[in-house]
Amino acid sequence: MPKPSQFDAVVIGAGFAGLYALYKLRSLGLKVKVYEAGSGLGGTWYWNRYPGARCDVHSLEYSFQFSEALQQEWIWSEKYAPQAEILEYANHVADRFDLRKDIQFDTRISALTFDDASNLWIGKTQARETFSARYCIMATGCLSVHNVPDFAGMADFQGQLLHTGQWPHEPIEFHNQEVGIIGTGSSAIQAIPIIAEQAKQLTVFQRTASFSIPAHNAPMDQEYERNVKANYKEFRQHNSQRYAALNNNPSHVSALEVSEEERREIFEQRWQEGGLPFLASFNDLGTEQEANNTAVEFVHGKIKEIVKDQDTAELLCPKTVMGCKRLCVDTDYYKTFNRDNVSLVDLNTSPIQRITQNGIQTSDREYRFDALILATGFDAMTGALLAIDIRGVANKSLAEHWENGPANFLGLTMSGFPNMFMITGPGSPSVLANMIVGIEQHVDFIADLITFMQKNEKFRVEANSESEANWVKLVNSIADKTLFPTGCNSWYTGANIPGKPRIFMPYLGYPSYVEKCNEIAANDYRDFEFS
Repeated sequence: MPKPSQFDAVVIGAGFAGLYALYKLRSLGLKVKVYEAGSGLGGTWYWNRYPGARCDVHSLEYSFQFSEALQQEWIWSEKYAPQAEILEYANHVADRFDLRKDIQFDTRISALTFDDASNLWIGKTQARETFSARYCIMATGCLSVHNVPDFAGMADFQGQLLHTGQWPHEPIEFHNQEVGIIGTGSSAIQAIPIIAEQAKQLTVFQRTASFSIPAHNAPMDQEYERNVKANYKEFRQHNSQRYAALNNNPSHVSALEVSEEERREIFEQRWQEGGLPFLASFNDLGTEQEANNTAVEFVHGKIKEIVKDQDTAELLCPKTVMGCKRLCVDTDYYKTFNRDNVSLVDLNTSPIQRITQNGIQTSDREYRFDALILATGFDAMTGALLAIDIRGVANKSLAEHWENGPANFLGLTMSGFPNMFMITGPGSPSVLANMIVGIEQHVDFIADLITFMQKNEKFRVEANSESEANWVKLVNSIADKTLFPTGCNSWYTGANIPGKPRIFMPYLGYPSYVEKCNEIAANDYRDFEFS
């Protein structure tokens, strides 16, 4: 057998987290290798190429800030960047900082095992290549393992079967085709208006309606871009102090403290501004049911104004807490259901019985399709990590450690898995914050911790078990003060995956999370164990 490749640090994944981890760790003088399962970099923006795919965070915020030169030189074409442009940006970053030479593509990691004697991680790829590293950085992404429901007869379908999370790289045409799409989450909400313009007939199968706010996307306002770039550091710093690290203009007023007329005016203003900041219209939409109800009522009213058929409109009105699932951002989603070639099927009254050779058999009838699209989401936050056979101290598997949910400390480390770090893992703000801001904060924390270890001649670090248990309690106690854990069945809690432990995974509150990390670091990384 060939001798294992030896590195100071190995990074698993070459999305935005993997790219910045490579850049930062290499700047410490470490020998770093990135392994990427795909044939190119970009992570979620490499795989998710479905029609209409774009970011739901403003382009000038969903971008790296570690390099002022990079911030100034890159020009975004739209308010909300489309997938292709984000992928182009990721490749520009890799080339600008000469990162590509340390990335190995088409390499899926099958196993990672901690060797107690050497304090090294021993890795194996599916192609049986082996490597060792002092530090193992998991940049595997929160939404990188697509979920395929266990429909009977899936293999029988004779048409084109697609998943939004693993879209082909070549253009797909739906002209003059009968198309079915299962799911009405974020990916479907972006794809449906585009596919409807092409398809002869589009049938949408919905189990649970999603709240969606118009994006009002437009070409980038060049004057606004110049103003932001003139004070980019201050702009970023200001955003970092806000919930979710976004320029969301949070209100400090309760929805219940204003008159009905004033409340409606504020909601209307936010609706016209568009996007995720709608959820910041008032300060208690996430904590008070009565306040949340006012937002739900407003959006229901908007849906019924837009959608002409009131039976369809009623089906499109979510019957859940707004915000318990990630708010969607759309372009003409609800308006699309006014088209003659678009129909909506309620899976609660007509459940899918099986996939057939020709299409879908529900309890009512069989639908025939040329193409069938699964917009069925992801095994979020833990799926990519559990897909690897990870074994820590005493050969304990990560699957065993996470049997009752993803136990961790800071969403960064786990007791019994020394020198292994997650970037935006469960237990951190991750998907409830601007992801790239969260990525940079995590990577900087990891780099500073490794520097601390080098200065103090420490070769091994892990969270202690008590700190880990306390952190899980804290994450859930914060969530339990809100409407989000019980407001609906959400991938935030793993409810979309059969058999997955139900636990609220993200940490709610970006600025307070960073404050806790900084306080721990300032106290010589209290709650970590070194040797």
